[in-house]
Amino acid sequence: MWTQIDTHISQVTGKKFKSQQRRSVGGGCINQGYAVSNGEITYFVKQNLASQVAMFEAEALGLEQMLATASIRIPKPICWGTADNSSYIVLEWLELGSGNSNSWEEMGRKLAAMHKASSSQGFGWKINNTIGSTPQINTWTADWTEFYIKHRLGYQFQLARRQGGNFTQQDKLLAAIPELFADHQVQPSLVHGDLWGGNAGCTASGQPVIFDPATYFGDREVDIAMTELFGGFPAAFYKGYNEVFPLDAGYERRKTLYNLYHILNHFNLFGGGYASQANRMIDQIL
Repeated sequence: MWTQIDTHISQVTGKKFKSQQRRSVGGGCINQGYAVSNGEITYFVKQNLASQVAMFEAEALGLEQMLATASIRIPKPICWGTADNSSYIVLEWLELGSGNSNSWEEMGRKLAAMHKASSSQGFGWKINNTIGSTPQINTWTADWTEFYIKHRLGYQFQLARRQGGNFTQQDKLLAAIPELFADHQVQPSLVHGDLWGGNAGCTASGQPVIFDPATYFGDREVDIAMTELFGGFPAAFYKGYNEVFPLDAGYERRKTLYNLYHILNHFNLFGGGYASQANRMIDQIL
Protein backbone atom coordinates (compact mmCIF):
# COMPACT_ATOMS: atom_id res chain seq x y z
CA MET A 1 0.00 0.00 0.00
CA TRP A 2 2.67 2.52 0.99
CA THR A 3 4.58 1.99 -2.24
CA GLN A 4 1.44 2.86 -4.20
CA ILE A 5 0.87 5.98 -2.09
CA ASP A 6 4.52 7.05 -2.54
CA THR A 7 4.13 6.61 -6.30
CA HIS A 8 0.92 8.67 -6.33
CA ILE A 9 2.57 11.50 -4.37
CA SER A 10 5.51 11.44 -6.80
CA GLN A 11 3.21 11.62 -9.82
CA VAL A 12 1.13 14.51 -8.47
CA THR A 13 4.00 16.62 -7.12
CA GLY A 14 6.47 15.86 -9.90
CA LYS A 15 9.11 15.07 -7.27
CA LYS A 16 10.12 11.52 -6.43
CA PHE A 17 8.90 10.60 -2.96
CA LYS A 18 9.87 7.45 -1.08
CA SER A 19 8.69 7.29 2.51
CA GLN A 20 11.32 6.37 5.06
CA GLN A 21 9.46 7.15 8.26
CA ARG A 22 5.83 6.51 9.09
CA ARG A 23 4.40 7.20 12.53
CA SER A 24 0.85 6.92 13.74
CA VAL A 25 -0.86 10.21 14.65
CA GLY A 26 -4.46 11.17 15.39
CA GLY A 27 -6.76 10.72 12.41
CA GLY A 28 -10.08 11.60 14.02
CA CYS A 29 -12.75 9.21 15.29
CA ILE A 30 -13.08 7.11 12.15
CA ASN A 31 -9.74 7.17 10.31
CA GLN A 32 -6.17 6.11 10.96
CA GLY A 33 -3.67 8.93 10.61
CA TYR A 34 0.04 8.87 9.79
CA ALA A 35 2.89 11.34 9.47
CA VAL A 36 4.83 10.09 6.45
CA SER A 37 8.28 11.49 5.68
CA ASN A 38 11.19 10.92 3.29
CA GLY A 39 13.51 12.80 5.62
CA GLU A 40 12.97 16.13 3.88
CA ILE A 41 9.22 16.58 3.50
CA THR A 42 6.35 15.26 5.62
CA TYR A 43 2.77 14.54 4.58
CA PHE A 44 -0.32 13.71 6.61
CA VAL A 45 -2.02 10.53 5.40
CA LYS A 46 -5.47 9.40 6.51
CA GLN A 47 -6.51 5.84 5.81
CA ASN A 48 -9.78 3.91 5.90
CA LEU A 49 -11.45 0.99 4.13
CA ALA A 50 -11.36 1.04 0.33
CA SER A 51 -15.15 1.47 0.32
CA GLN A 52 -14.72 4.90 1.94
CA VAL A 53 -12.78 6.52 -0.90
CA ALA A 54 -15.73 8.80 -1.78
CA MET A 55 -15.48 10.29 1.71
CA PHE A 56 -11.87 11.27 1.06
CA GLU A 57 -12.68 12.64 -2.39
CA ALA A 58 -15.38 14.87 -0.88
CA GLU A 59 -12.97 16.00 1.84
CA ALA A 60 -10.38 16.95 -0.78
CA LEU A 61 -12.93 18.87 -2.86
CA GLY A 62 -14.13 20.68 0.27
CA LEU A 63 -10.60 21.66 1.25
CA GLU A 64 -9.96 22.91 -2.30
CA GLN A 65 -13.13 25.01 -2.26
CA MET A 66 -12.19 26.58 1.07
CA LEU A 67 -8.63 27.16 -0.16
CA ALA A 68 -10.00 28.98 -3.21
CA THR A 69 -11.44 31.71 -0.96
CA ALA A 70 -7.86 32.73 -0.01
CA SER A 71 -9.08 33.49 3.51
CA ILE A 72 -8.09 31.10 6.32
CA ARG A 73 -5.24 28.58 6.27
CA ILE A 74 -6.35 25.15 5.05
CA PRO A 75 -4.14 22.05 4.62
CA LYS A 76 -3.67 21.53 0.91
CA PRO A 77 -4.90 18.15 -0.41
CA ILE A 78 -2.17 16.41 -2.40
CA CYS A 79 -3.87 13.25 -3.68
CA TRP A 80 -6.36 10.53 -2.74
CA GLY A 81 -7.39 7.10 -3.95
CA THR A 82 -7.28 3.41 -3.10
CA ALA A 83 -4.38 1.03 -2.54
CA ASP A 84 -4.85 -2.67 -1.78
CA ASN A 85 -7.86 -2.83 0.57
CA SER A 86 -7.54 0.75 1.80
CA SER A 87 -8.58 4.24 0.78
CA TYR A 88 -6.40 7.21 1.60
CA ILE A 89 -5.98 10.94 1.36
CA VAL A 90 -2.62 12.71 1.45
CA LEU A 91 -2.56 16.24 2.86
CA GLU A 92 -0.01 18.96 3.44
CA TRP A 93 1.57 18.46 6.86
CA LEU A 94 1.03 21.39 9.22
CA GLU A 95 2.87 21.42 12.53
CA LEU A 96 0.34 22.57 15.12
CA GLY A 97 1.08 24.65 18.21
CA SER A 98 -1.00 26.24 20.93
CA GLY A 99 -1.65 29.70 19.53
CA ASN A 100 -2.62 32.73 21.64
CA SER A 101 -5.48 35.22 21.83
CA ASN A 102 -4.18 37.06 18.76
CA SER A 103 -4.22 33.77 16.81
CA TRP A 104 -7.81 33.05 17.81
CA GLU A 105 -8.96 36.58 17.06
CA GLU A 106 -7.37 36.23 13.62
CA MET A 107 -9.14 32.88 13.17
CA GLY A 108 -12.45 34.62 13.79
CA ARG A 109 -11.67 37.33 11.24
CA LYS A 110 -10.50 34.86 8.61
CA LEU A 111 -13.45 32.49 9.09
CA ALA A 112 -15.74 35.50 8.64
CA ALA A 113 -13.95 36.25 5.37
CA MET A 114 -14.48 32.65 4.22
CA HIS A 115 -18.16 32.88 5.13
CA LYS A 116 -18.54 35.78 2.69
CA ALA A 117 -18.02 33.32 -0.19
CA SER A 118 -21.49 32.59 -1.54
CA SER A 119 -23.28 30.54 -4.21
CA SER A 120 -25.82 31.52 -6.82
CA GLN A 121 -27.16 27.93 -6.75
CA GLY A 122 -28.62 28.29 -3.28
CA PHE A 123 -28.02 26.01 -0.33
CA GLY A 124 -26.20 22.68 -0.67
CA TRP A 125 -23.10 21.59 -2.54
CA LYS A 126 -21.94 19.93 -5.74
CA ILE A 127 -21.84 16.45 -4.17
CA ASN A 128 -22.98 14.73 -1.00
CA ASN A 129 -20.30 14.27 1.64
CA THR A 130 -20.13 12.97 5.21
CA ILE A 131 -20.51 14.33 8.72
CA GLY A 132 -18.30 11.93 10.65
CA SER A 133 -19.09 8.75 8.76
CA THR A 134 -22.79 9.64 8.28
CA PRO A 135 -23.90 10.62 4.77
CA GLN A 136 -24.61 14.35 4.50
CA ILE A 137 -27.14 15.23 1.80
CA ASN A 138 -26.31 18.42 -0.10
CA THR A 139 -28.99 18.58 -2.82
CA TRP A 140 -29.18 22.17 -4.09
CA THR A 141 -32.20 23.91 -2.56
CA ALA A 142 -33.30 27.51 -3.06
CA ASP A 143 -34.84 27.92 0.40
CA TRP A 144 -32.76 27.52 3.58
CA THR A 145 -35.73 26.50 5.73
CA GLU A 146 -36.63 23.70 3.32
CA PHE A 147 -33.01 22.60 3.10
CA TYR A 148 -32.53 22.47 6.86
CA ILE A 149 -35.78 20.63 7.54
CA LYS A 150 -35.32 18.06 4.79
CA HIS A 151 -31.60 17.49 4.42
CA ARG A 152 -30.34 18.18 7.92
CA LEU A 153 -32.74 17.53 10.82
CA GLY A 154 -35.30 15.47 8.89
CA TYR A 155 -32.62 13.16 7.51
CA GLN A 156 -31.01 12.67 10.94
CA PHE A 157 -34.41 11.89 12.47
CA GLN A 158 -34.95 9.22 9.76
CA LEU A 159 -31.63 7.60 10.63
CA ALA A 160 -32.39 7.85 14.35
CA ARG A 161 -35.65 5.94 13.96
CA ARG A 162 -33.69 3.04 12.45
CA GLN A 163 -31.41 3.16 15.48
CA GLY A 164 -34.37 2.93 17.86
CA GLY A 165 -34.35 6.60 18.78
CA ASN A 166 -37.49 7.96 20.40
CA PHE A 167 -38.02 11.66 19.72
CA THR A 168 -41.70 12.19 20.40
CA GLN A 169 -41.69 15.91 19.55
CA GLN A 170 -39.76 15.71 16.29
CA ASP A 171 -42.79 16.48 14.09
CA LYS A 172 -43.73 19.44 16.28
CA LEU A 173 -40.17 20.71 16.07
CA LEU A 174 -39.93 20.40 12.29
CA ALA A 175 -43.27 22.18 11.92
CA ALA A 176 -42.00 25.04 14.11
CA ILE A 177 -38.82 25.70 12.10
CA PRO A 178 -40.41 28.08 9.52
CA GLU A 179 -41.54 30.33 12.37
CA LEU A 180 -38.10 30.12 14.04
CA PHE A 181 -36.51 31.32 10.80
CA ALA A 182 -39.24 33.83 9.91
CA ASP A 183 -37.19 36.94 10.74
CA HIS A 184 -33.84 35.49 9.64
CA GLN A 185 -32.74 36.34 6.10
CA VAL A 186 -30.08 33.77 5.18
CA GLN A 187 -27.60 34.17 2.34
CA PRO A 188 -25.69 31.03 1.31
CA SER A 189 -22.23 31.01 2.89
CA LEU A 190 -19.41 28.55 2.35
CA VAL A 191 -19.27 26.76 5.70
CA HIS A 192 -16.82 24.28 7.19
CA GLY A 193 -19.75 22.20 8.42
CA ASP A 194 -18.04 20.38 11.31
CA LEU A 195 -16.28 23.18 13.16
CA TRP A 196 -15.66 21.89 16.68
CA GLY A 197 -12.41 22.36 18.59
CA GLY A 198 -10.87 19.16 17.23
CA ASN A 199 -11.02 20.52 13.67
CA ALA A 200 -9.40 23.89 14.33
CA GLY A 201 -6.06 24.99 15.67
CA CYS A 202 -2.99 27.10 15.12
CA THR A 203 0.29 26.30 13.42
CA ALA A 204 3.52 26.39 15.39
CA SER A 205 3.95 29.99 14.14
CA GLY A 206 0.50 30.95 15.47
CA GLN A 207 -1.35 30.97 12.14
CA PRO A 208 -5.01 29.83 12.51
CA VAL A 209 -6.00 26.73 10.52
CA ILE A 210 -9.16 24.64 10.05
CA PHE A 211 -9.36 21.13 8.63
CA ASP A 212 -11.44 17.94 8.29
CA PRO A 213 -14.49 19.73 6.83
CA ALA A 214 -18.03 18.70 5.92
CA THR A 215 -18.29 21.55 3.42
CA TYR A 216 -21.47 23.02 1.92
CA PHE A 217 -23.22 26.35 1.36
CA GLY A 218 -25.52 27.08 4.29
CA ASP A 219 -26.28 29.55 7.05
CA ARG A 220 -22.92 30.75 8.41
CA GLU A 221 -24.38 30.46 11.90
CA VAL A 222 -24.09 26.65 11.73
CA ASP A 223 -20.32 27.00 12.04
CA ILE A 224 -20.44 29.52 14.87
CA ALA A 225 -23.00 27.43 16.75
CA MET A 226 -20.83 24.33 16.56
CA THR A 227 -17.81 26.19 17.94
CA GLU A 228 -19.88 26.54 21.13
CA LEU A 229 -21.02 22.91 21.29
CA PHE A 230 -18.07 21.10 22.89
CA GLY A 231 -16.51 23.59 25.27
CA GLY A 232 -16.42 26.64 23.01
CA PHE A 233 -13.62 28.54 21.30
CA PRO A 234 -11.72 31.29 23.14
CA ALA A 235 -13.56 34.61 23.49
CA ALA A 236 -11.03 36.23 21.13
CA PHE A 237 -12.39 34.11 18.27
CA TYR A 238 -15.91 35.55 18.58
CA LYS A 239 -14.53 39.08 18.96
CA GLY A 240 -12.59 38.74 15.72
CA TYR A 241 -15.51 37.20 13.86
CA ASN A 242 -18.00 39.90 14.84
CA GLU A 243 -15.57 42.65 13.85
CA VAL A 244 -15.74 41.42 10.25
CA PHE A 245 -19.18 39.83 9.92
CA PRO A 246 -21.45 40.54 12.92
CA LEU A 247 -23.97 37.81 13.78
CA ASP A 248 -27.64 38.53 13.20
CA ALA A 249 -30.16 39.13 15.97
CA GLY A 250 -31.71 35.89 17.21
CA TYR A 251 -28.55 33.79 16.84
CA GLU A 252 -28.69 32.72 20.51
CA ARG A 253 -32.07 31.12 19.86
CA ARG A 254 -31.09 29.46 16.60
CA LYS A 255 -27.78 27.99 17.75
CA THR A 256 -29.48 25.20 19.74
CA LEU A 257 -31.49 24.26 16.65
CA TYR A 258 -28.29 24.11 14.60
CA ASN A 259 -26.39 22.09 17.19
CA LEU A 260 -29.26 19.61 17.43
CA TYR A 261 -28.13 18.33 14.02
CA HIS A 262 -24.76 17.33 15.44
CA ILE A 263 -26.18 15.78 18.61
CA LEU A 264 -28.60 13.67 16.54
CA ASN A 265 -25.65 12.66 14.37
CA HIS A 266 -23.70 11.66 17.48
CA PHE A 267 -26.66 9.53 18.55
CA ASN A 268 -26.68 7.87 15.13
CA LEU A 269 -22.93 7.25 15.31
CA PHE A 270 -22.43 6.43 18.98
CA GLY A 271 -25.86 5.95 20.63
CA GLY A 272 -25.88 6.31 24.39
CA GLY A 273 -26.88 9.47 26.18
CA TYR A 274 -27.04 11.59 23.05
CA ALA A 275 -30.74 10.71 22.69
CA SER A 276 -31.64 12.30 26.01
CA GLN A 277 -29.46 15.32 25.20
CA ALA A 278 -31.27 15.71 21.88
CA ASN A 279 -34.67 15.51 23.58
CA ARG A 280 -33.62 18.19 26.08
CA MET A 281 -32.55 20.43 23.22
CA ILE A 282 -35.86 19.88 21.43
CA ASP A 283 -37.72 20.85 24.60
CA GLN A 284 -35.57 23.95 24.94
CA ILE A 285 -36.19 25.02 21.34
CA LEU A 286 -39.95 24.49 21.57
